[in-house]
Amino acid sequence: MKTKLFVDYGFFIVIFCFSFSTIKAQNPIIHADVPDMSMIRVGDSFYMSSTTMHMAPGVPIMKSKDLVNWKIINYAYDTLANVDAMNLVNGKSTYGKGTWASCINYQKGIFYVSTFSQTTDKTYIYKTKDIEKGPWERIVFAPAYHDNTILFDDDGKIYMVWGVRKLRIIELKDDLTGVKEGTERVLIEDANAPIGKNVGLGEGSQIFKVNGKYYLFNIAWPRGGMRTVVIHRADKITGPWEGKVAFQDLGVAQGGMVDTPDGKWFAYLFRDFGAVGRIPYIVPMKWEDGWPVIGVDGKVPETLDLPANKSLIPGIVNSDEFDRKKGEPALPLVWQWNHNPDNSLWSLTERKGFLRLKTGRIDSLFVLAKNTLTQRTIGPVCSGTTAVDVSKMKEGDFAGLVLLQSKFGQVGVKMENGEKSIVMVNAGSGLPVEIQKIPLKQNTVYLKAACNFKDRADRAYFYYSLDGKSWIAIGDELKMEYS
Repeated sequence: MKTKLFVDYGFFIVIFCFSFSTIKAQNPIIHADVPDMSMIRVGDSFYMSSTTMHMAPGVPIMKSKDLVNWKIINYAYDTLANVDAMNLVNGKSTYGKGTWASCINYQKGIFYVSTFSQTTDKTYIYKTKDIEKGPWERIVFAPAYHDNTILFDDDGKIYMVWGVRKLRIIELKDDLTGVKEGTERVLIEDANAPIGKNVGLGEGSQIFKVNGKYYLFNIAWPRGGMRTVVIHRADKITGPWEGKVAFQDLGVAQGGMVDTPDGKWFAYLFRDFGAVGRIPYIVPMKWEDGWPVIGVDGKVPETLDLPANKSLIPGIVNSDEFDRKKGEPALPLVWQWNHNPDNSLWSLTERKGFLRLKTGRIDSLFVLAKNTLTQRTIGPVCSGTTAVDVSKMKEGDFAGLVLLQSKFGQVGVKMENGEKSIVMVNAGSGLPVEIQKIPLKQNTVYLKAACNFKDRADRAYFYYSLDGKSWIAIGDELKMEYS
C-alpha cells in the first residue's frame, strides 16, 4: 500500500439468518467466536470475559440477564502494549497471541479481570468499580502465568492457579501487584490423571469455592478423542485434591460454572467449531455427593429451560452507518482493530457518514497492513457489505473487504498503472493469488462477502455491485479455516 490513500467506507451491513422453532434457548448460545469464557453473577446480572488475542481493544466484557442473550459492554484495555509486534512494525506481528484466557471476579464492589500475554511475557490484572464505564486500573507483573485463575478466599488471601498439566499455585500480594515471595508450589501434579495416559492439554484452569469446598475446572484432550472437562476438588486449598472426568460430549469443554438467582446451576463451556471459531454453550448442572454433574444424562442439550435466543445483532455484531451523534463513541464496541491502530490514519469526522482510512506507509503483505477494522463473523450464515469511495486512491493502493484469517480472502479495488480494478484475492493455498480482475470506471463500488458455516461447510463467496442492488460474483470459493 502506498501513502496518502483516502478510502471512504459508507456503511457496513451484517445480515444474519436463523430461525427458532421453540420459545426456549438453543445451544450454542452464541454462534460466533467467544472462547475462553470466564463468567460471574453479580445480583441478577451475569458478566463474561473472553479472548480476542491480537485485536484492539482487547478482553471483551459482556453482560446478560438470562445467560443466553449477551451484549458487549466494555473492554479491559484499549491497547495491550506499545511494542513492535502489536503495532505491526518492523515486519513483526502477534497473530494468535496477544492475550488469552482471562478470569473475571467481583470482590467488595470491585470487578477484576486477569489475563496473560505470550507477546509480552507478562501477567495483567485490570480492575474497576464500574464495569460498563470504567475507568480500568492496570496492574502488570512478570512472568506470563498461563491460563491463570484467581480466587479471593474467605480469609482474605488471594490465590492464583495456572499452568499446563502440572498446575501451580501462588499467593498474590494484597494489592495484587505481584506474588508473595515463597508461596509458589505445585497444586496438582497432573491435571489429566483422571483420564489416563496419552492425554494433551490439562489447562484452562478456573477455580471456585462452593459451600466451603474448592473446585478446579480444566480441559483435557485424550489423543484421538474429544476435548473433555476434568474437575478436581479439595476441602482445603492446599489439598489433597481428588479429580474425576466430569463431562465428555461433542468436544464441549473448557469453562466453569455459575449459579442463577433462583438457585439453579449451569456450566459454561465452549466448542471448537471450525472456521466460525470457538462457540459458547450453556449446559445444565446439578450437585451429587459434593460433585458438579454436568449435562442432561451426560449430554449437551439442544434446548435449555431459559429465555429464547435473540439475534446477535446488535449486542455482538451490528451494522454501522458511520454517522455519529454528539456524545457517541467513535466506534461502537462491536468493532475491533487488527492489532494496534494508528489513530492518525482514520477518521469519522473528515467526511460525515463515512469512515475514512488512509495509508501511511508501503506494505508488501496484507497481513502486515495497519488499520484493518473488524467484526466477528457469525453462524450459521452471514454476510457483510460495504460501499467504498475510491476516488482518491493512489498508484499501488488496495482497499476493500476481507475475511481475515491466515488463509484470507479479499474483494477490493486496486490502483495499478493509473487504472482502477475490482479484484478478488484468494490466499487459501497459503499464498495470496489474484483470481479475477475487472476494470472499474466509477468512484463508488459496493463489496460483499458471504459466509456459510452450516455443518462446518466453512465456505465463503465474494461479490461486487455497481449500483448497490445487483450483485455479481467475483473470483472463486474460499475454504475458510480457523487460523
